[in-house]
Amino acid sequence: MYPPELVKPMREDLTNVGFEELHTSEAVDAALAKEGTTLVVVNSVCGCAAANARPGAKMSLQNEKRPVNIVTVFAGVDKEAVDKARGYMIPFPPSSPSMALFKNGELVHMLERHHIEGRPAELIAENLIDAYNEHC
Repeated sequence: MYPPELVKPMREDLTNVGFEELHTSEAVDAALAKEGTTLVVVNSVCGCAAANARPGAKMSLQNEKRPVNIVTVFAGVDKEAVDKARGYMIPFPPSSPSMALFKNGELVHMLERHHIEGRPAELIAENLIDAYNEHC
């Protein structure tokens, strides 16, 4: 577990633009039971989350088509919620940061850490926007 004061600004990086934080497995189940599209961002303290993942996720929301619901879980902090979210992302192995787009509870697009690490935020946003344009 990371200290709350360490992760607070990293959480706020997403919640300040409208992401809902999920802290329990029940909250994850409820979020993914909603109709429509849901983007789940598995947030992390790593450098690629700060430099690439969070900025890319935020940029992607500037698109005309976007997910109805945007939520986040925090790896290394909200273990129960992260484990539950990752269960929905099977067959993809656990990775953080990562991003998954669901439509009516079904996984339709996945960005694993290896799709994020070392790639500019703009490229990550483009990848998500392509998924939004197809599924949202």
